[in-house]
Amino acid sequence: MVAIPESAPARWIHEPAELDDWLNAGDGEWLALDTEFERVSTFFPIPGLVQLGLGQQFCLVDPSVAERSPVFREILADPDRPKLLYAMSEDLELFRHWLGLEPAGLLDLQIGAALAGAGFSVGYARLVETLFGHTLDKSATRSDWLSRPLTEAQERYALDDVRFLKPLYRWVMDKLQVRGLADALKEESNRFADDLNSQVESDQYYLKIRGGWRLSPTRQGVLKALADWRELECRRRDRPRSRVLSDNALINIADRAPASTGALASAPDVPPVVVRRYGDLLLETVRQALVEPALNIEVIVPPLTRDEQGIYKQIKRLLADAAQQHQVPVELVAPRRRIEALVQAGGGEQELADSLLFQGWRQALTEPVKDEIRALLVRGSQSY
Repeated sequence: MVAIPESAPARWIHEPAELDDWLNAGDGEWLALDTEFERVSTFFPIPGLVQLGLGQQFCLVDPSVAERSPVFREILADPDRPKLLYAMSEDLELFRHWLGLEPAGLLDLQIGAALAGAGFSVGYARLVETLFGHTLDKSATRSDWLSRPLTEAQERYALDDVRFLKPLYRWVMDKLQVRGLADALKEESNRFADDLNSQVESDQYYLKIRGGWRLSPTRQGVLKALADWRELECRRRDRPRSRVLSDNALINIADRAPASTGALASAPDVPPVVVRRYGDLLLETVRQALVEPALNIEVIVPPLTRDEQGIYKQIKRLLADAAQQHQVPVELVAPRRRIEALVQAGGGEQELADSLLFQGWRQALTEPVKDEIRALLVRGSQSY
């Protein structure tokens, strides 16, 4: 049975030097890490609290203290100092904007739990209760993390978010050792972090706009220009994208390419306040995109055709069977977008070699069905 650290009164660290000393004293210990933040009406998350654990010691730190701690920054960026987190995507975004750094050496225990057979995308509270018999108090989940002082319930909730990370890591690694996947947690956590980091390019957001694929390549260039403008405006005003201009509005403007305020105002989903505030800017953005079209623009990938969907389903079934044999969720072994990309790329050897589905820790799981998948792709490419 994995030992669980006892619950203790919250320890606050109030000075950067004190945090430096506390972190240095735990040199060699793996750092348990979590954050609380607010993000309701802003583009960027606002840090509210940092929770840390080293061995049997845990502390709470105000963001204003953590950001002035050189050791905290160094540890976050050190690939050789493991950090334990759970469902880390929002934490990574917070660190990127708040501290201006890309954390390294992260181990996402939600990924680890999936690899260990606990299920895909299992919530932290549910897993803690299942494994350790401890029910977490969820009453503080949506509370105000920017106000001070925090309530006792908030402090208890915040500390529990890191108190179980090391025991959970031990449980995960015990399971992975038996499954022959001991290296998979580090590999997949690094890949996940790299994917998240690659998504921050603001000039690529247009590729995510659903429905944009229906536009012609020229109009997709207009959509890209509009999306680029919106990204800059959202960052400047620190407002969510939907509070500035919706995706549907961008598509409609790009499709109609209005040349006048009246034409812009008649485009669906474009509110009058947007026309008043941004009308001239939007019209100029459209005009420039048409006069000087972007060269070699990456075209938005359309959904799978009906024939491709048939191939997709057959490949998904093969991969699901392979994943089930190892008791690893197929959603983790073979993410939908990876299968779709393989189907759309065709069945060439290079496409198979380049696919994440047959690399790293996945290779041992998917290699037995690789030939069948290759045959499906070849037949599919011949019939399209």
